[in-house]
Amino acid sequence: MFNRHLRNELWKLFGKKRTYIGFGAFLLVQNVMLLLFRFTHVRTEMEQRLAVNGYLAQEYVSALTVAVFMLLPQVVLLLPLYTALVGGDLVAKEVEDGTLRMILSRPISRFRLLLAKWVAGIVFCTLLVLVLGGTALGFARIWFPWRGMFVMGPDLFNVLGAGEGFRLYLWSHLFMVVNASVILGVAFMFSCFNMKPAAATILALSFLFVNLVMEAIPFFEQYHEWLLTYHFRTWHLVYARPVPWERLAESFCILTAVSVTTFLIGTAAFQARDIKS
Repeated sequence: MFNRHLRNELWKLFGKKRTYIGFGAFLLVQNVMLLLFRFTHVRTEMEQRLAVNGYLAQEYVSALTVAVFMLLPQVVLLLPLYTALVGGDLVAKEVEDGTLRMILSRPISRFRLLLAKWVAGIVFCTLLVLVLGGTALGFARIWFPWRGMFVMGPDLFNVLGAGEGFRLYLWSHLFMVVNASVILGVAFMFSCFNMKPAAATILALSFLFVNLVMEAIPFFEQYHEWLLTYHFRTWHLVYARPVPWERLAESFCILTAVSVTTFLIGTAAFQARDIKS
């Protein structure tokens, strides 16, 4: 019965037009970024950075390098936006439309209802991240060759072979799925309270923005491990050498715990609501 219910939730989720906004936005932004990288000074600056560190640019400005370069702003800005948009709709939209009252008139527990919606949301996050990573690499391969990989960022500079780079590229998507699921879970939690879908989405994004601002303030540097955005960046640390697997495992456990906690809080709030009256 749960599998049938989950299948029904997936049909409803992917039957809405707004579910596909994120997929379309990723395709558009990636093509724009590719054009900028190809025909502006961005590529020149990357080649100079490689040359300063003693590497040949033509060996490392590749499809993998450009794909990761495109993922950075999208994971920080667009991925939270579209996962929060879907998460805020999962419960609050059905309450607003009045369909939830009909669903709860059937012999189904509220917990199972929310669990099916939450799992459907995680499936959406997984597909969104896979499309994001797959299209980024596919579009980059059209313009750039399949060679070694160059990754840079705050406290990160590394060059990798094509095989190792592709393996780590796949690994990084696991952590991106966890990041997306946490953001969706926060929006889902607010959606379980008595509020509009837009309010749930805005609150989730505001919570993420507060974490981002606090992390940027030097005074809170000693509290970085308490902020979600600090753990969200672990997907990029996959490309470090040596890979900090202990920190990655710690962040993975913390983010998973946050995701489960938001679900339980949302479930407790929803259990106390009077939907049928």
